[in-house]
Amino acid sequence: MTDCLFCKIAAKEIPAEIVLETDRTLAFRDINPQAPTHVLVVPKEHHADAAALAAADDGLADDVLKTAHAVAQGDGVSEAGYRVVFNTGPAAGQTVFHVHAHVLGGREMRWPPG
Repeated sequence: MTDCLFCKIAAKEIPAEIVLETDRTLAFRDINPQAPTHVLVVPKEHHADAAALAAADDGLADDVLKTAHAVAQGDGVSEAGYRVVFNTGPAAGQTVFHVHAHVLGGREMRWPPG
């Protein structure tokens, strides 16, 4: 998509603090972090939300989750615990309509979130 912010970041047309890159995913630091570790993991291929990613059914969702875990390991939060969040749709707080997983860690994660 030509107007998609995350497509532009994945294409390296817009700079981001890249944490990890694979053939199919890109992980970069959130510009408004909500925890000491707050990294977004996006597929390089555009899918609007988690439902669209699941419908793609080509292993890409697995790749996103594997990248999220690798980010948690790299940031040293995998042992203590971390959260992976997909916001799907405006009512859930999704503001960029390119599926992305938030990897959050480095502080106590309570439920409900906040």
